[in-house]
Amino acid sequence: MKKQGKRAVDNLFDFLEIIVMAMFVVVLVFTFVFRTVNVQGQSMQDTLFENDSVISKLLYTPKQGDIVVVNSSVLDNRIIKRIIAVEGQKVEIDNKSAIVKVNGAVLDESYIKCDGSFDDEYFDERYYNKESEVYEYEVPAGCCFVMGDNRNHSTDSRVIGYVPYDEIVGRVLFRFAAGNDEGVGKVD
Repeated sequence: MKKQGKRAVDNLFDFLEIIVMAMFVVVLVFTFVFRTVNVQGQSMQDTLFENDSVISKLLYTPKQGDIVVVNSSVLDNRIIKRIIAVEGQKVEIDNKSAIVKVNGAVLDESYIKCDGSFDDEYFDERYYNKESEVYEYEVPAGCCFVMGDNRNHSTDSRVIGYVPYDEIVGRVLFRFAAGNDEGVGKVD
């Protein structure tokens, strides 16, 4: 009987050790590899909604089209936006037709929420070319150009300027819906 009791206690300690190690690994992973972030505002609708929670991957190389979490020094806030262009690329935005071009090619932006034009209030007039009647941006080294998917309700690179790569916390990988009934899913 004593052997069975000792074996049960040993098994309990083994189980507790496994639980503690698993918790330690989870803490390490969410400290150094992944991070959860809460969506605030409507700038990424209909891709992400207010109060959605997302998991972002840290240690990431910025790529055009990715949704990223940014620690904006200009806004002194954490924001979530889509990368439209990376260093060395030229962005042209026709706000009257809601067409965005990168290096002369029109972006296929089926994900944007827009009524056919972009509001002028979301643009810095310094970038307006009167001849071509478009806003023109040339992304400098070490930076990217970001925009929200809900273009008429997004404070993004059109207003705050280029986002330095070192302000990008990570790429959004996964969404836990809390602000709508869309459910959980991978973010494209």
